Amino acid sequence: MYNSPAVNFQNENASRSSCIHNFLRISLPRVLLLLFATTWAASPQENQTTPQPPTEPSQALVATPTFYRDVLPILQQHCQSCHRAGEIGPMQLMSYAQTRPLARAVADSAAKREMPPWFADPAVGHFSNDPSLTQQEIDTLVSWVNAQAPAGDPHSAPPPRPWPEGWMIPQPDAIVRMPKPVALPAHGDIDYTYEIVPTGFTEDKWVQMSEIQPSSRANVHHAVVYVRPPNSNWLRHAPIGVPFTGADMTDEQDRQDAHFTQADILLVYAPGSSPDSWPEGTAKFVPAGSSLVFQMHYMAHGHATSDQSSIGIIFANHPPQQRVLTLQLTNDRFVIPPGVNDYRVEVHGSLPNDAVLLSFFPHMHLRGKRFEYNILRPNKSAKPLLRVNYNFYWQLSYRLAEPLALPAGTVLQAVAWYDNSKNNPHNPDPDAAVRWGDQTYDEMMVGFFDVAVRADLDKPHYFLRSSDPPAPQR
Repeated sequence: MYNSPAVNFQNENASRSSCIHNFLRISLPRVLLLLFATTWAASPQENQTTPQPPTEPSQALVATPTFYRDVLPILQQHCQSCHRAGEIGPMQLMSYAQTRPLARAVADSAAKREMPPWFADPAVGHFSNDPSLTQQEIDTLVSWVNAQAPAGDPHSAPPPRPWPEGWMIPQPDAIVRMPKPVALPAHGDIDYTYEIVPTGFTEDKWVQMSEIQPSSRANVHHAVVYVRPPNSNWLRHAPIGVPFTGADMTDEQDRQDAHFTQADILLVYAPGSSPDSWPEGTAKFVPAGSSLVFQMHYMAHGHATSDQSSIGIIFANHPPQQRVLTLQLTNDRFVIPPGVNDYRVEVHGSLPNDAVLLSFFPHMHLRGKRFEYNILRPNKSAKPLLRVNYNFYWQLSYRLAEPLALPAGTVLQAVAWYDNSKNNPHNPDPDAAVRWGDQTYDEMMVGFFDVAVRADLDKPHYFLRSSDPPAPQR
């Protein structure tokens, strides 16, 4: 995980100040997918009521629902992006034959609001990517199952929804692939692995959408793709087009660069996360002649294999008015005591310049319990922006339905709670004092957030306050 200095922040769990980092989005350990037909589900958090499956549909449903007329449109809208061939769902929900054996599991998971996965407190904020079913949609599924899941008339089905083959985004304008596969062992910890890939772009590019596709999903804890401009000194002696780790570097600065960067993040992949798609008039920037740096956090998965990840990119049709930057609030100076079930870690920092807040991406590991983002008012009261009942196995982005303009000086706060008790079924060791670390048995506290700024501002210049001296470039 990278640290990069930016603006001062304070955290409650250390006596010294630190800084709001321009960080990478790290993600989860492996794809333990919580999907319709699985029996595992996220443990209910405190202060969260788990809805019970209704035994009867609401009175609003008069006719008996059928698959083709009533259920298939729900699956197309909310489920098939994952539950189709080649995607992360362990079963397909494209046809009646595929869905009928799973009908009860589908209805029960929907009624409990376990599926589609969404963990934001509905009382705080509105989000454009909320996939939650309406109560009427849930009632339709329950009524259909209670009626023995009839197929109905195939002619009443909606047209099949077109899905790009191999991608969740439309067919990419460019696909950049790691040139050489990374060999992965069957067991043991794996150091962060990098591969630098020249884009070959002969002109500046604005990226509207992007998606990372690992070739071995089960082994990818997370993947981050950075933009390295042609004049960058970051990892300047690293090899091109072959995998390497920080331990492979002979130059001291290169070894440090494996743990620290101010480079722009193009995209982050985590099992369960969705591709990036930026609002009209905003995009991420890739200068001509840049390379993309794949940072891969792999996990051994019981058998030796390899991975050769790719990123698909769709370019904006015209230069945008605003540039998207991925920033973060981070506290890496905490110690979670053994056995504590609700340990609080906080961090806050002020924005150096105006920005428009677009989205959030909270990150913790297996002891993560809850996460929230707030605006701290001058009187120290908090205006909540997002509250998440955290699920390590579904680390999601939360995109504001209405982007929020924030003036320079706005104080953003991130607060995380951890369950290091034996009652946490995912806790690797409730008797351990837990600190910051890369592996999943360690912990992290990172509140990523995406902002739109002036199109001519890169990350170093955004973090220049009017009273600051010029920032060094790296």
